[in-house]
Amino acid sequence: MTGRFKRLAEHARPQITIKIDGQHVEVLQGDTLMVAILSHTNSLRESEFDKGSRAGFCLMGACQDCWIWTTDGERLRACSTIVREGLSIITRSPEAAWNLV
Repeated sequence: MTGRFKRLAEHARPQITIKIDGQHVEVLQGDTLMVAILSHTNSLRESEFDKGSRAGFCLMGACQDCWIWTTDGERLRACSTIVREGLSIITRSPEAAWNLV
């Protein structure tokens, strides 16, 4: 995976492992999910309205653009949720999707 974000500082924090769409990735303890995901992928999530992807918008929990899901179906705000060891997330809504034909 190639990331949209590039870490310039804080390399010394402990690493933890999470899963992004089934792939194990190493992230830094204390990062938000948005930082963890965009450090490893080019987009935060797939849009549920068209074939595009989303990368977050306001970065402070106000715009509703950064919702992602755990593999258990829990919705999380990526911009304000701190990563935790073993977290497994998916970037495509498990809910009913729009017909994108």
